Amino acid sequence: ESPPPPYSRLSPNDEQKPLDLSDSTLSYTETEATNSPNVTPGEFSDASTSPDAVKRSHWCNVAYWEHRTRVGRLYTVYEQSVSIFYDLPQGNGFCLGQLNLENRSETVRRTRSKIGYGILLSKEPDGVWAYNRSEHPIFVNSPTLDIPNCRTLIVRKVMPGYSIKVFDYEKSCLLQHTADLDYADGPYDPNSVRISFAKGWGPCYSRQFITSCPCWLEILLSNNR
Repeated sequence: ESPPPPYSRLSPNDEQKPLDLSDSTLSYTETEATNSPNVTPGEFSDASTSPDAVKRSHWCNVAYWEHRTRVGRLYTVYEQSVSIFYDLPQGNGFCLGQLNLENRSETVRRTRSKIGYGILLSKEPDGVWAYNRSEHPIFVNSPTLDIPNCRTLIVRKVMPGYSIKVFDYEKSCLLQHTADLDYADGPYDPNSVRISFAKGWGPCYSRQFITSCPCWLEILLSNNR
């Protein structure tokens, strides 16, 4: 069982590159969050059932959102890589199609149908990479993608078949974060990454905040490197 091609396209710029998935192990387990608003119940399957998976420390939690509502629980990732997809029974990972929510809008339904194979998150020595496995672009924002000392929101567009380093460990350590940063769309977390499916946000779009996007992910990185 291997994800679909392509993996050998040339990078459109220095920040994006193909991702080698030859040795990737995809798995996840779930934990219940206690501090996020608008949590809704869903159906889950736990793919990390081995005793070894419980002993390892996790490196991130993944939350799935539809506009301002978080759907389902946090998924805790122990393996080096995790696949986040819609409803394709291929391999292990975070299946967004299993998360139930009553009265979804038509906009959300259309966007969910575009997730497809979704993304693959991979923890590498230099940081965390996201590979776009879907047939539509994804949009990414993180503290290490922003321009230092600039209040302008930077959102990167990643086309299908490309990957991007969504979080740089070394750069994160060099950043000086202040407590008085003012972000209109919610609290600021210097160790988080936001990824939207198919719909972008920011200064160049009608959606100014990610909470206006129909389907998006919040990657909460652990301090354990």
